[in-house]
Amino acid sequence: MQDAQHDRPASSEVDGWRREFRATLRLGWPLAAANLLQMLTYAVDVIFIARLGEAQLAASALAIALFGLVLWALSGLTGAVAPVAAAELGARAPALRPVRRSVRMAMWLAVFAGAIGMGLCLALGPIMRMTGQEAGIIDLAIEYNTILVLSLIPMLFNNVLRSFVSTLDRPILATAITAGGIFVNALANYAFIFGNLGAPELGLRGAAVATIITTITTLAAYILVIRLDPRLHRYRVLGRWWSPDWPRFIHIARVGAPIALTITAEAGIFGAAAFLMGNIGASQLAAHTVALQIAALAFQVPFGIGQAATIRVGYFYGARDPEGIRRAGWMAIGVGTGFMAITALAMIVIPKPLIAIYVDPWDPKNAVLVGFALKYIVIAAAFQLFDGMQAVAAGALRGLQDTRVPMWIAAFSYWVPGIGTALVLGFYTPLEGIGVWIGLATGLTFAAVLLGWRWHRRDRLGLTGLARSLD
Repeated sequence: MQDAQHDRPASSEVDGWRREFRATLRLGWPLAAANLLQMLTYAVDVIFIARLGEAQLAASALAIALFGLVLWALSGLTGAVAPVAAAELGARAPALRPVRRSVRMAMWLAVFAGAIGMGLCLALGPIMRMTGQEAGIIDLAIEYNTILVLSLIPMLFNNVLRSFVSTLDRPILATAITAGGIFVNALANYAFIFGNLGAPELGLRGAAVATIITTITTLAAYILVIRLDPRLHRYRVLGRWWSPDWPRFIHIARVGAPIALTITAEAGIFGAAAFLMGNIGASQLAAHTVALQIAALAFQVPFGIGQAATIRVGYFYGARDPEGIRRAGWMAIGVGTGFMAITALAMIVIPKPLIAIYVDPWDPKNAVLVGFALKYIVIAAAFQLFDGMQAVAAGALRGLQDTRVPMWIAAFSYWVPGIGTALVLGFYTPLEGIGVWIGLATGLTFAAVLLGWRWHRRDRLGLTGLARSLD
C-alpha cells in the first residue's frame, strides 16, 4: 500500500507529460503545416512571375524583400494577441469579453501599424535608387509594389484571426484556409498575369492583384468559419469593432513591439549574410540561397511548435499554474529540437535529394553551385538543433509575455557574435562562404543558449508571476 502511494504521484507526473505531448502536437502540427503552406503560396507567385521574364522576377523579388520583412515584423506585433488571449483563457475561461476585446484591439493595431508599414513599403523606389538598381527594374518594382501594399492590412487581419482560432484550439482551420488560399492564388495569377478566364492581361501587376484577391478571400474564409463554428462565434470578435480599449491596445503593443524588432534582427542577419556572400562570389551566393531555402523549409516546423508553445504556456500563465508552464515549455522545446535533429540527420545523409527540390544536382552545369551548397548544408545541419531550440524557447517566453529581454538577446546574438564571426572568417580567412555560415551558426547558438538559460531561470527571474488582468 505504501508503494502504491509512492507510485501515484510519479504516475500522475507521467500522465501530465503525456497529455502535454498530445496537446502540443495537436496544436503545433497544424500551425507548422500552415507555415509550410504559406511558403508554397509564395512559391506559386514565383513560378508564375518567372514566366514573364528575368526582369519581372528580379523586380518582384526586390519588392518582396522589403514587403516581406515589413509583413513578417508586423505579424509578430499583431500576433502578440495570442499570449494575451491565452492568458485570459487560462485565468477565467471562456473569458468571452476579455478575449473579444483583445482580438478587437489587435485588429485596431493592425490598421495603425499596417498604415505605417505601407508607408515604409512605398519607400521602395528611393531605396532601390540608393542601392544602384537598374532603372527598368526600378520602374517594374514600383508598379508591382504600389498595388501589393494594398494587401498589407488585410494580411495583418488574417494574422490576428489566425492567432484567435489557434488560441481557441482550432488551428486546423488556419491550415485549411491557407491550403485553400494556394488554389485561389494560382487561379488568380493564371487569370490576371496572362489575361485568361476573361480577366485583363496585367503582367506583373496581375501578380499583385492576385495577392490582393487571395488575401481578401482568406479574410472572408476566416470570418465565415468564425461565424459557423459555435465555439468561435460566441466570442463575437467583430462585434462593437468601433469601441476602444486603450489599456489593452497598449498592452498588446508593448508585448508585440519587441517581437517585431526580434524578427527584424533575425531577418536582418540573413539579409546581411546574402550581401556578404554576394561579395565573395556569384556561385557562392546561389549556393547560399539554395542551402538557406532548405534550412528555412525545415525551420517552419519548430516555428509552428514555438507558436503552439506561446499559446500553451500563455494558458498556464493565466491559470497561475507553474507546473503547467514548466511542462508546456519544456515539452515544446523537446519536440521542436527533436524534429530538427531528424532534419539535421537528413541534411547529412541525403543532401543531394534535398538540393534537388530547387536545382538539379546531377546536371554538370550546376556542379560548382552544388559543390558549395553541399558544404553549406553540412553547417546548416549543425545549427538545425540550435535554430529549433531558440525558436521554441522564444515562443515559450512569449507565452509568459516576456519579450523585451529576449529581443535584446536576439539582437546581441545575431549581430555581435553572429555577424562578427561571419565577417572575420568570411573575409579574413580562406574559409570565405563557409566562414559566413559558421557565423550564422554562431549567432543561432548564442541565441539558443541564452534564451534557453532565461527559460530555465524563469522562476528565479520572476517571469512566472501572476498574470496581470486588464479588466
